Amino acid sequence: MDDHSQQAVIIKKVKKGGHGGQHGGSWKVAYADFVTALMAFFLLMWLLTMTSPEQKAQLSDYFQNFSIFESSGVSSMKKPADIFDQPVEGVRIQTRNPGETESDGMSSEKLVKKLKRAVAEKLEAIQDQILIDIVEGGVRVQIVDAEGHMMFSLGSAEPTEEARKILQLVSENIQDLNNRIAIEGHTDAAPFAGGQMTNWELSTARASAARRELERNGLVSGRIARVVGYADQELYVKTNPKDPRNRRISIILIQPNAETHLK
Repeated sequence: MDDHSQQAVIIKKVKKGGHGGQHGGSWKVAYADFVTALMAFFLLMWLLTMTSPEQKAQLSDYFQNFSIFESSGVSSMKKPADIFDQPVEGVRIQTRNPGETESDGMSSEKLVKKLKRAVAEKLEAIQDQILIDIVEGGVRVQIVDAEGHMMFSLGSAEPTEEARKILQLVSENIQDLNNRIAIEGHTDAAPFAGGQMTNWELSTARASAARRELERNGLVSGRIARVVGYADQELYVKTNPKDPRNRRISIILIQPNAETHLK
């Protein structure tokens, strides 16, 4: 037997891609999970900012007390969805996208700017007593009392000269709009002294007096949606129930396709 036939045969196995288990595509899966979680987080943050406190409370109550046995045959998604579709008590529901134009072509933002500009030009001395903002359902103009500058005399539903000027200015700037109008009267928490009058009657009488002033200055009466008094139940300064700013008239220009609901 020659020397070549006696040599051992050696077979060498080469493993390819030895690093694939540690440095392959697994990081892509982890990264995709991270991006998905991040997107869900930002979506949650957005939903929280777009949901009113009352809706959050209803959602929390629903999920805490939901029972599949009590909801058999009914989709479990119906009730949470209805929370956003149905009006929340005491909350004005926004039914259009922010900035969407009104029926006359003016957005809520533009209307606020228009009113603030008119106040700054004509009523600069008392502009701090005229609060204009956007609320769910429309644009709100609040006429508040200040120390030494009252919109109504104490215990009276007769507007002061300053209040008449403000109401005239508001009327002049909203006459060309199609919005219906809600007028709300508010008092502070000081009890009404004397007679059968209470803060409920006083706040309602002041709201009605504001309505008469607006109509006297050219506002069409058919645009009035409601006139209501809230007494001291919706304080502007909740930390001080007797703050003069709690005594106010709120004029709300309701968006054409929005519906407001009273408490």
